[in-house]
Amino acid sequence: MKTVYQLINYFIAAVWLINGLYCKLLSLVPRHEEIVARILGEEHSRILTAVIGISEIIMSVWIVSGIKRKLNVILQIIVIAVMNIIEFILAPDLLLWGHYNSLFAFLFIVLIYTNEFLIPKKT
Repeated sequence: MKTVYQLINYFIAAVWLINGLYCKLLSLVPRHEEIVARILGEEHSRILTAVIGISEIIMSVWIVSGIKRKLNVILQIIVIAVMNIIEFILAPDLLLWGHYNSLFAFLFIVLIYTNEFLIPKKT
């Protein structure tokens, strides 16, 4: 039987995997590349979006691996917070829920933090 911690961990990894693979690497959600183009410039937006997607896929593998979990969680929180602040300022019109994306990002950060630091690892 899987613990609550493990299930949430797989969910978090799936969010990174879906965003990295489907939304960015396979370009199934063009809005992601538009956001990258707006923030980093159009000239290399496709390759930068792919690199970000690969990084997100690597993050999902790192999450599932369980290696240096606390470092992983801190890095996830920083990346999500910084990414969402930049998007909130520079590309709110391209976000799925506009300025409300910040709320969902905050809730995701709370989930990640709670899962690692507050939920017991064994049931």
